[in-house]
Amino acid sequence: MPPQPSIGWSLRQPGPSTALIVQTARRAWRLISANVVFSLLQVLGDGGTLWIVFLVIQLMTTGDVHWSTRLPQGLRVWLEALPYWQSLVLLLVTALGLQLLLSLSRYGTTLTSGYFAARCRRRVLDRLHGQIMALSFPCVSRYRIGELSDVIQQAPAGIQGVIDQSSQSLVNLLMALGYLVVLLSISPWLLLVAIGIGAALVAMQRFALPRLRSAGGQVMRSQVDIVTAMTDDLMGLRLLHSYGQLDQAQTALERRTEALETGLRRRARLINLIPPISSLLPLVCITILVALSVVLFKNRSTGVMPSLITFVLGLQRLNVRLTSLATSVTVVVDNLPILGRIDGILTADDKQFVRRGGSAFASLREAICFDGVGFIYPSSEHQVLHDLSFTMPRGTTTALVGSSGAGKSSIADLLIGLYAPSTGSIRIDGVDLQQIDPQGWQQRLGVVNQDSFLFNRSIADNIAFGSPGASRDAIVAAAAMAHADTFISQLPEGYDTHVGERGFRLSGGQRQRIALARALLRQPELLILDEATSALDTENEFLVQEALRDLDHSLTRLVIAHRLATVVDADQILVIDRGRIVQRGTHADLSLEATGTYRQLLMRQALSDRSLQPG
Repeated sequence: MPPQPSIGWSLRQPGPSTALIVQTARRAWRLISANVVFSLLQVLGDGGTLWIVFLVIQLMTTGDVHWSTRLPQGLRVWLEALPYWQSLVLLLVTALGLQLLLSLSRYGTTLTSGYFAARCRRRVLDRLHGQIMALSFPCVSRYRIGELSDVIQQAPAGIQGVIDQSSQSLVNLLMALGYLVVLLSISPWLLLVAIGIGAALVAMQRFALPRLRSAGGQVMRSQVDIVTAMTDDLMGLRLLHSYGQLDQAQTALERRTEALETGLRRRARLINLIPPISSLLPLVCITILVALSVVLFKNRSTGVMPSLITFVLGLQRLNVRLTSLATSVTVVVDNLPILGRIDGILTADDKQFVRRGGSAFASLREAICFDGVGFIYPSSEHQVLHDLSFTMPRGTTTALVGSSGAGKSSIADLLIGLYAPSTGSIRIDGVDLQQIDPQGWQQRLGVVNQDSFLFNRSIADNIAFGSPGASRDAIVAAAAMAHADTFISQLPEGYDTHVGERGFRLSGGQRQRIALARALLRQPELLILDEATSALDTENEFLVQEALRDLDHSLTRLVIAHRLATVVDADQILVIDRGRIVQRGTHADLSLEATGTYRQLLMRQALSDRSLQPG
């Protein structure tokens, strides 16, 4: 079974994504330091503005300003000697300067946070792609394409959201502390009101966050299922149309979207719970405070008014910051499932990676030998190959024939290095393939499969894939050798024609010829043809076979075919049945064995192909 999407994330045990962000933060310490400095400047600008508001109200209600005794004595004496209007102008200009400082520092905070987030997004994407590319073929094959695509698409936004909200949380926390200091200086007793509001918000967070995390995980799982299903449907549109399954596919998707809607509704109830309640709390407190001040102070309200107004204003701002802080924490928690899914890919637990290193491979000098090779696919108990032994001398053609499921393609996969033998060994010039650098070996192979994959690029780019720096002349020559040049030249844009997703704009035979041209352009040491001409008509298959016969005689070939007409010239034919070699020899030899499997296959095909007669 494919691995299930991971959504786990713990503050106590942060995963690879968090470690990557921390590592990036250490390298970008200048950005982080600048962000903290700008955040502190925001606190200074906003808190200072609030204090100036208090002094302005004091000046306008009492006609005088009680400057702080902490100011230098000379400055305080000069300020106290200022006339009313000069004091008012000075306070207003100071407030304007503080607001300018606040605006600039807010821009600096946002900018540094954005720069840091951009760097983290890049590193996470690089690490995700690198990890997927580093997984062994059996390991990465267990994942669903839709799941991997969804993680890659959501990872940047998730990282951006966590970093932006974390930066905003720092600002809000520092702002809240600044307001607390101002409120404390005005009235320690009234500060209890602010503490009560904060306690109420914390209680709501403790209630909402675990449920929000659970809801976020449910939404994430639903999104993975939907993306995977839609990816499968898009890749299998031809099959859905051919089998009349369009309505069934739509019904199945609607069941998944219904589950998504349920999860999104639950998440919406939780994520929007705190703001309305937090906005109501200070209004209730302010109403109570104003009412008490009127009742208690009555005729002395003029002296109390500056403190009361400033306290109410500060309390309102404190509530805004506490609400923003709670919202930021909520958004971070809502993004934790994305980090969990990233961690599920980046963690090395229960994963196998591509083998690295080994002896360099330059060229095949003598032969490739299979020595007692057995193979069982990972996560399977069924043995596909049993004790295979045969030799492929350099410059010869070895053909594998047999019924579907006999194990022919598994032999090719082992030779390519996608899998390792479960028992026995494959030796290249006497050296075990597992001791050879896999990339060096694979770069000297030319592989053409029955289902030839093409990238959504131009025909020239597809042919040149794996041959960096190939000239246009070399590309055209390879296409001509694969008998693809004729149909390519007839296309409106020729070799610059884009083939579409997975080459859907081309026929199966055209895709196979482009894949064959791609393999021939590499000038490989070993050419592996796995049903490489199955989609071609008889005429084009004959032409391609003629072209393959004309190749350099030092080229070693492994040919897998159902149509025996394509292997009659092979130097040796191996008949595979249930993972074992049941016959071996040339076409002439095997066709003479009256009771052999090869002759039975030959007789069946002879009924539909009169050009192939048993010997």
